[in-house]
Amino acid sequence: MEFAADPLPATASSAETGPPPIPWVQIGVVFALLVLCYFPVLRHLVGQWNNEPDYSHGFFVPVVAGYIAWTQREQLLRMPAKANLWGLAILAWGAGQLILGTVGAELFLQRTAFLISIVGCIYLLCGVAVVRKLAFPLVMLLFMVPPPQVVFNQITFPLQLLATRVAEWALNALNIPALRDGNVLELANQKLSVVEACSGIRSLLSLSFLSLVYAFFFDKKVWMRWVLFLFTIPIAIVANAGRVTVTGILSYYQPELAQGFFHSLEGWVIFIVDLIFLMAVHQAINFAYRRTHATTIA
Repeated sequence: MEFAADPLPATASSAETGPPPIPWVQIGVVFALLVLCYFPVLRHLVGQWNNEPDYSHGFFVPVVAGYIAWTQREQLLRMPAKANLWGLAILAWGAGQLILGTVGAELFLQRTAFLISIVGCIYLLCGVAVVRKLAFPLVMLLFMVPPPQVVFNQITFPLQLLATRVAEWALNALNIPALRDGNVLELANQKLSVVEACSGIRSLLSLSFLSLVYAFFFDKKVWMRWVLFLFTIPIAIVANAGRVTVTGILSYYQPELAQGFFHSLEGWVIFIVDLIFLMAVHQAINFAYRRTHATTIA
């Protein structure tokens, strides 16, 4: 009597030949160890988000980046996880940068070392394909790290001078006498000092981050993210100059409206105007793109 061998179940063969799953447990363990190693750096970073309004958007960056990664989970689950030992080199780079930043008391090096180590962790356990798939949310994490103080100072002071210069021109055009002295506006009844908080850097940092988030959720074209990102620079500069101008007008006619709560409210209103301008630019670019694309097809 002959016995026919039973064929292997389809599930077993597919499990043997299918792509290895992403090692979520290993990733979680390694990430927990990274957080433990970088805890002093991260604690100081969160403290800066909490104490300095210019960087308060940092609280939202990892949440939004994590959510964007979560929206790509179906594609990630279908991707093969191939461990790559080059991830150890990236982790070593992050560790070396952390040591260098600690010795040199350079916060930017310490904080970006954490981001480099995250990339190294994913590269080591999952491979280059997963890193490429997560490239956008990983790049967005850069927005939670304040720029080096030297770079920050090089950006803010020219923005202060530009906003003061534009406000002087606009106020004089409105027959409100104003004289600029550096970053100080001399009005008939008082002086207005355009300090760092009024330089527009806060709205520029927040708006640039939101431009990438907005483009990701409302436009499938990858290049649109970076086009809108570049447009945030002139939008934030013009809007902030308008804010200084409005403050000058209020100071001339109703000085109490240019201080305290009303001054803070004015900043929020200007930021909403920034977002409206950004959406208008997006619609204008899409309109031009559709017209050009239709003309090319025709």
